[in-house]
Amino acid sequence: MNENSSRFAWQEGYGAFSVSQSQRARVIRYIDGQAEHHKKWTFEDEFISLLAHYGIAYDPKYVFG
Repeated sequence: MNENSSRFAWQEGYGAFSVSQSQRARVIRYIDGQAEHHKKWTFEDEFISLLAHYGIAYDPKYVFG
């Protein structure tokens, strides 16, 4: 919850992805470089691309409100 905002809402859905132990170092590098990474590619764009890459069906009206 953001303490600097009077706006509060419960999320309507969720997304979850798992990572195998063999990819642990890659995920750590990704997290460490996330701020720089998201200067080029938004979280929203990346999330939608993951859904598409893995063939996960979704309704755009329920993704990111």
